[in-house]
Amino acid sequence: MLWYNDIRSTETVHRQHAKPTRHPPDLQERIVQQHVVDRLNRNSKLPLYQQLYEIMRGMISRREWQPGDMIPAESELIERYQVSRTTVRQVLDMLANEGLICRQRGRGTFVSHPTVEQAMVRIVSFTEDMRKRGFEPGTRLLSSALIPAPEDIAEKLQVTVGEQIAYLERLRLADGEPMAIEESHLVHLHCRGVLDADYARIPLRQALENNYGIQLVRARQVIRAIAASNRLAELLAVKPKSPLLHLERISFSQYDVPIEFLRIYYRADRYVLYNELQG
Repeated sequence: MLWYNDIRSTETVHRQHAKPTRHPPDLQERIVQQHVVDRLNRNSKLPLYQQLYEIMRGMISRREWQPGDMIPAESELIERYQVSRTTVRQVLDMLANEGLICRQRGRGTFVSHPTVEQAMVRIVSFTEDMRKRGFEPGTRLLSSALIPAPEDIAEKLQVTVGEQIAYLERLRLADGEPMAIEESHLVHLHCRGVLDADYARIPLRQALENNYGIQLVRARQVIRAIAASNRLAELLAVKPKSPLLHLERISFSQYDVPIEFLRIYYRADRYVLYNELQG
């Protein structure tokens, strides 16, 4: 199943709060010390599961439980709140469905890292996107080369098969954590020497604008869900066959000429893509 759209920009919204702190607190001790804000009201008309859900969700939103922290075991939650195992599991399912916690078999349940929610209405660089959210963007150059255009890419970029293409593969990082892999295919005729720049420091879009006067003003893209290959999984620090969001985009210049064919592999546990529709 594919999702296709024609985009002009990419304004972004952060689903949770600012970037995570790297020093998880001692949760077990903290829970024992809390006395007021996390009590169930047995006389309330609000069901116990809903009350417990609000308590645990509040701990996450107030960052008393930080991204990456292990939350208490089911048995501890049952004892602390004097509720049934069914109630606890119902609440954990609700939090997991919202993406606020993640279960790891054999390890426990952890507070999820914040997802990056991306509205697909405007083209924006990864570097600009991450800085807007308070993350420190980083890039690791994986490979670059001039290659002959294969048939499928030649068709997308409206060039002849075998025409010279500048290929650039980068691992994109946020606060040092892998977020995505980008494979750029550029029509070299329009940006000769484009591979000479240091793309661990300089955004590609900036280089195109500053050095060649090329502005990417619109794009067409399709999105699909795929399973991570062994290589992608290793680079993105996920397990093989983990879900990824795979995006293919053709970007056009201000002269309506196709300049770049881009493949992006996003970690599905860190990215959410959305559109607003009107009818």
